Amino acid sequence: MNKRSKDVRRTVLDMLASSKRGHLGSAFSITEILLVLYDRILKYRPDEPEWPNRDRFILSKGQGCLSYYAILAEKGFFPEKKLVTFCRLDTYLGGHPEKNIPGVEISTGSLGHGLAVAVGMALAAKLDRKKHRVFVLIGDGESNEGSVWEAALYAAKHRLDNLTVLVDYNKMQSWGPTREILDLEPLADKWRAFGFAVREADGHDTNGIYRSLHKLPFKKNKPNLLICHTVKGKGIKSCENNPEWHHRRGLEGKIMNDLYRGLEEYR
Repeated sequence: MNKRSKDVRRTVLDMLASSKRGHLGSAFSITEILLVLYDRILKYRPDEPEWPNRDRFILSKGQGCLSYYAILAEKGFFPEKKLVTFCRLDTYLGGHPEKNIPGVEISTGSLGHGLAVAVGMALAAKLDRKKHRVFVLIGDGESNEGSVWEAALYAAKHRLDNLTVLVDYNKMQSWGPTREILDLEPLADKWRAFGFAVREADGHDTNGIYRSLHKLPFKKNKPNLLICHTVKGKGIKSCENNPEWHHRRGLEGKIMNDLYRGLEEYR
């Protein structure tokens, strides 16, 4: 894990220490994916969030919003001092992203909706002959939803090669392994059968993710799909692949001290 990734995770812990609750596992799972997107791939203007030519990004698995908020604030979409208000009554930084947050395209967290909205955005861009691209990050547990596959069929039908879907494939969902709850394998073959051009990457290797995404589309007239193999809770050994860290409350005192120590000791 590089210093940049660790710094984002440390900011997430600061937010958890303030709110005393949140989805640590999902936030740590997607940190590197978000960093690559916002550091090296997406076109955007923090001082003009509605810039018409921006690339659109949707965090469909809205529970991973802690890392998302940390990066949006770092990029200047809103003041970093806002981060410690996470989940307070007087803040717009709730437990799932909402449209009133600068830089957030749609409210998400009701799983299975983000891809359908992204498909609509990508189709609209094609019809209007616009050059911006649409990216959406979905979860593997979220892929239990039938609406994900309906949207996938529609994207392929309309040859939406301006659409890129990233799957956070940490192989865990709320309280257990995906293979036990509802097995997704063979995941890559499923997406290919639905008409997507598919690649796979280590979801914590920023250079590998960038190599996969820096030249789009993967194949002309096909929507793009990148399976990011990740570890839920990546960055703190006691949290990794541990369903207890999908969401936790009561994060204070010794619990938080142990989390900070675990992150600093991680190699």
